[in-house]
Amino acid sequence: MNKGSAPPDGPEPDTPKTPPKSGRLKAGLLSADAWVDTALWRLGSGLRGAIEGYSAWLRRFRVRGPARVAAELASDGVTFGVLGLVVMLALAQDAIDKTARADWRTTEDFSVTFLDRFGNEIGHRGILLNDTVPLEEIPDHMIKAALATEDRRFFNHFGIDVVGTFRAMMENVRARTVVQGGSSLTQQLAKNLFLSNERTLERKINEAFLALWLEMNLSKREILKLYLDRAYMGGGTFGVAAASEFYFAKNVRELSLAEAAMLAGLFKAPSKYAPHINLPAARARANEVLTNMVQAGFMTEGQVIGARRNPAVAVDRSRERSPDHFLDYAYDRLKELAREYPVLANDRILTVRTSLDPGLQRQAERAILDTLRQHGNRYRVEEGAVTVIVPETGAVRAMVGGKDYGASQFNRAVDALRQPGSSFKPFVYITAFMNGYSPASVVPDAPINIGGWSPRNYGRSYRGPVTLKLALTKSINTIPVRLSQALGRDKVVENAHAMGINTELKITRALPLGVAEVTVLDMSAAYGSFASGGLKVVPTPILEVKNSTGETVYELSRHRRPPERLFPPEKAAEMNDVLVNVVEAGTGRRAQVPGVTAAGKTGTTQAYRDAWFVGYTGNYAAAVWFGNDDFSTTARMTGGSLPAMAWQSIMEYAHKGIELKPMPGVDRPPQPAEALVADGGAGSAAGRPRLLREQSIAVLEEIGARLDAIGKRADLPGGAPAAREDGVESITQ
Repeated sequence: MNKGSAPPDGPEPDTPKTPPKSGRLKAGLLSADAWVDTALWRLGSGLRGAIEGYSAWLRRFRVRGPARVAAELASDGVTFGVLGLVVMLALAQDAIDKTARADWRTTEDFSVTFLDRFGNEIGHRGILLNDTVPLEEIPDHMIKAALATEDRRFFNHFGIDVVGTFRAMMENVRARTVVQGGSSLTQQLAKNLFLSNERTLERKINEAFLALWLEMNLSKREILKLYLDRAYMGGGTFGVAAASEFYFAKNVRELSLAEAAMLAGLFKAPSKYAPHINLPAARARANEVLTNMVQAGFMTEGQVIGARRNPAVAVDRSRERSPDHFLDYAYDRLKELAREYPVLANDRILTVRTSLDPGLQRQAERAILDTLRQHGNRYRVEEGAVTVIVPETGAVRAMVGGKDYGASQFNRAVDALRQPGSSFKPFVYITAFMNGYSPASVVPDAPINIGGWSPRNYGRSYRGPVTLKLALTKSINTIPVRLSQALGRDKVVENAHAMGINTELKITRALPLGVAEVTVLDMSAAYGSFASGGLKVVPTPILEVKNSTGETVYELSRHRRPPERLFPPEKAAEMNDVLVNVVEAGTGRRAQVPGVTAAGKTGTTQAYRDAWFVGYTGNYAAAVWFGNDDFSTTARMTGGSLPAMAWQSIMEYAHKGIELKPMPGVDRPPQPAEALVADGGAGSAAGRPRLLREQSIAVLEEIGARLDAIGKRADLPGGAPAAREDGVESITQ
């Protein structure tokens, strides 16, 4: 072909073209979709085939009729059982966490022996525990008595006695009440070590799981030993060894069969069957234990007949009198000290020498009881409380929290919140003295209205301008109200708290008249700051603490902080002079102690619900309260009557044969308050109160006598009439 010639006839072949990117993406997506569809179809076909095969296999086990019902029930039972197990495990989680404590085998409570200030034993608190006796040395009949009564199948179950539990349930259903317990010995130990005594389903679930945990971690002998050491046996004792010493005054190794049966009977209800409380019930229960031992095959009737005929005799503790309210208070204070000084918690078997004076304690108890026996019915009063402390150190020498600890363990000296009435007024007056006032300052006794509230005096009369000394001596109500209004009630509250009142004091208009809540212990400590010359008094019942090896781990003289200065000595002296005058010439005359300078203040609340006398000498400060637990009114009992009389009886005994310490700032007999009335006119250039004429005094005394007659105020037999102004608030809204 020549160059430039035409191409041959016919079309030229097509040249291949590259597809666009959009076409490639579409093709890829179609391929992926096809793959997914295929995979899903194959998976569905496979699952369908597997299910059909499984169904065909199950058809071999198909049951009909009654057998199918049983199979369905069994299936549902397994399902719900698994769900229940999951729920119980969730509920038991908290209890299982407690097993992580490294010292779970040891007790968290103290075992304390208390001594009086002279070193003589006065009682125990906490647990009385003796776990030093090996299981091999505990008498065989003691172990058999415990097993026969509490868990006969102990060595045959895994921690939960299913057979015993079912039997107990049937017996309880038959009796329509709880007559048998279903807990195994291991479950009881789990409760003693980790749980409380509350009767709830959650506790029972926790108890069961903890029992299983104990069985997996301890041998049967270890569980039995722990149970015999930790079970509560009444009388504050834990374990058979401590109970043997408490009830029979002998070592557990020496127990007879009759004594072992009596102790084994305590596991069920120690307070009900304690032999020192109810010996007949304890013996009847012991006889049941002997029967259990025969029924369990541990002994024959012939072997127990001697124990039946000669039952155990417990130690007579009926004559033992211990200062129980004081011991409760001391034990609580010890636990507070342990938080402050951790060394006390290193050894929980402690011996504590307290500040208690046993003679003064007996006199305080006698004063409360005798006063209630002689005058309780007449004044319709049922309870009383007292605390006596040493202002110098705060040592509590005596405490009575109620007339009968056996009937009520409530400590009215420490825990009862009662209104103090006019015994609160010294907090107002010391605040005034610290803010420019003095006992000679003159304030008008006249009607006052604060937002529609008008306090009135006891005799519903007013004296006009009076000195503060006379106002407190006669317990005039309007004066402390005026002072608080001028000073600020918040300052009064601040001072009261600083002096030792630990309860909340609500700032109200009636606060200066004692419309607040305080405790007997706090009042004695607060007044103690007057006796100490203005130093804060912190009450304490503990002088010394020793651990189980005899090492002194706490000593008050070494650990006590220096006392805080609350107000200057001269202000304390002014307060002391006024409060001495209250006893010598005012509402507290019945508190006078022959040969001893005494100061104090009476207090009586509205409707005569509470009556107080709080006072002090150079040696002691004490508070006495009488009233009723239900806050019912008394028969016009005032602080100047029964409380002052009981206080005088206690203080007279307390000061016999001791060196009398002087009252700070009081070194002369107080001037009679009746002669102190302020001069309201211009004729007194020096500003001193002038004397009333004898005729005026006679008229006032006659008016007072008529008011007493109108109020039908009863005098105590053989004594002078109580002073009229005892601070009963008369309030009009």
